Amino acid sequence: MTEILKDISLILVRIFTILPLLLLVTLFMGKRAIAELPVFDYLIIITLGSLTGADIADPNVKQIPTIIAIIVIGILQRLVANLKISNRKIGRLITFEPTVVIQDGKFINKNLKKIRYSIDNILHMLREKDVFDIRDVETAIIEATGNLSVLKKTPKNPVTLEAMGIMSTSSSIAFPLIMDGAIYSNVLKSFNLDEAWLYQQLSEQGVNDVKKVFFASLNSSLQLHISLKDDSNIIIPPIKR
Repeated sequence: MTEILKDISLILVRIFTILPLLLLVTLFMGKRAIAELPVFDYLIIITLGSLTGADIADPNVKQIPTIIAIIVIGILQRLVANLKISNRKIGRLITFEPTVVIQDGKFINKNLKKIRYSIDNILHMLREKDVFDIRDVETAIIEATGNLSVLKKTPKNPVTLEAMGIMSTSSSIAFPLIMDGAIYSNVLKSFNLDEAWLYQQLSEQGVNDVKKVFFASLNSSLQLHISLKDDSNIIIPPIKR
C-alpha cells in the first residue's frame, strides 16, 4: 500500500513539473509549430508526447534525462524552423510541396494519386469551403499542412446578380454521377434519367468510354461536368512553397 501511494505521489509530482515545462518549450517553439503542423513539426510533437507520456506513466523512468530531452528537442525545432526560413532547399527536403488537385474545374488525377487523396476527400474539403460544384473552382491546392486552399472562378458575366443587388433564389449543387469510371445509377434515377441519356451526354463531350472518366457531376439544371483520368489539356500552375 505504501509503495502504491509512493508511485501515485511520484506521478502527480511529474505531472505538475513536466506539463509546465512542455508548455514553456511549446511556447518557445512558436505559434507556427502548433498552428500548421508540417511534417517535421508533427514529428516533434509526437516525440514530445511520447517522452511526456513515458515520464508520467512510468515511475522507473528517470526525470532528469526526460527534461533534458524535451529542452533539446525544443531547441532543435527552433533551429530547423530558422533554417527553413533562411534556406528554401532545406525546407523542401523536410516538408511537402503544395499540390494542385483541381485546375479549371477539373480534377488532376495523377496529383491526387501522388498525395493519396481520394475524390471523396477533396469533395468533402470543398464543401467545407462552401463550394458545392467543382465547376466553380479555378484552382484548388492541397497545402503542405494537408489543408485545401481554393481559388474560385471569377464570374464570366460583366454584370452579376450580386452586383445588381438581386439575391438568387436557388443555389448550385452538383451531385457526383461518375467516380473513377463507375456510374452512380441512383443519382440518375433521382433526376428521372437513364444511362442512355448519360452516354449521349458523354458522346456530345467527346467521351466514348465511361472508364476514361475520373469524375463527373450533375447539377439541377442537368449540366454534366466531366474530369477525365488522363487529360493532357490541363495546364497546371507552377505553385511552390
